[in-house]
Amino acid sequence: MRQRLAPMLFDDTDKQAAEALRASVVAQAQRSPAAITKQTTGLTEDGLPVHSFRSLLADLATVARNTIITAITPDHPLTVMTRPTPIQHKAFDLLGVGCSQ
Repeated sequence: MRQRLAPMLFDDTDKQAAEALRASVVAQAQRSPAAITKQTTGLTEDGLPVHSFRSLLADLATVARNTIITAITPDHPLTVMTRPTPIQHKAFDLLGVGCSQ
């Protein structure tokens, strides 16, 4: 899950570029230019805020599904879901989970 969400997280998604910056295998690991850009701007490539894994999960936890039964039609419950935010929509796309918007 974390690997699929990596483009939205502070995680380094361009390991090859980071490895190319290392002088040797025993040298300290370097971050790729893409990871440094995410860290300094606080934005992903598509302009969304960068999250930690924990803060992204907290954001996704706000999606709600409610089943409503009215007195007029008690035999026909209505299911209402919150509309996902752009951040939630992107996360669901990366995870391959369908969401209605």
